[in-house]
Amino acid sequence: MAKIKCDLHDIFNKGRAIDAELHRIMEEAISKRIPLVEIITGKGSGELKKRVLRFLDQPKFKQLYHRVEKDDKNFGRIFVHFKHQSNRKRIGLYGYQR
Repeated sequence: MAKIKCDLHDIFNKGRAIDAELHRIMEEAISKRIPLVEIITGKGSGELKKRVLRFLDQPKFKQLYHRVEKDDKNFGRIFVHFKHQSNRKRIGLYGYQR
């Protein structure tokens, strides 16, 4: 199973850079049809994790992914799961447009 890792330690205090990186990662996962994105926020005070969760909770981004999982063993990781539609569902069973 392929996944993308995104480490936000370097840009923890740059708000626009965090948003740009998260947006880039989401677009890359959708375009390459990757089912899992791992976002590493670190084990600090939790402010970066809260910011990432608020970003993912926005309506325009919430419709892009399937679910968000907070790692129970490691406080500083967030997993974003994508559920990509297959071409067969979009086209139909016998190849005809619906």
